[in-house]
Amino acid sequence: MSIVHRMDHFTIVTDDGEKTKNFYAELGLTPGPRPNFAVNGFWLYGPEKKPILHVIEVKKMPEPRRGALDHMAFWGEDMARTIAWLKKKNIGYRLMRAPDPFLTWQLFFPDPNGVEVEIDFSPTEPQPADWDGKNVMRPRE
Repeated sequence: MSIVHRMDHFTIVTDDGEKTKNFYAELGLTPGPRPNFAVNGFWLYGPEKKPILHVIEVKKMPEPRRGALDHMAFWGEDMARTIAWLKKKNIGYRLMRAPDPFLTWQLFFPDPNGVEVEIDFSPTEPQPADWDGKNVMRPRE
């Protein structure tokens, strides 16, 4: 019997709530109901109407930063549009292809708080015209 059934949510901390909310809104997440916690923040919902990203707002980012979260991963659609959006925003990214047999496209980039975001795309999504076939398309900035 498994105790864990699926990923429920990620929580990040920000000292710029509006910038963070706008960033994730452009990725398709929308603000929604949140319990009346004693700390400020907001919850962002995915298309399945479930809160998948919890954001805690602080006046100053904690030093040292907590935890060892390496990245958070989402499943997405339309890789070309996502890459165009990253380029327009001048956000550095890495594009990789998972090894056989999966071949999933993996796109990595930072959010406004320095948290690494991964969006995975179906292996059937078209290869970007400027991808040279190597693991990394462009180094993180």
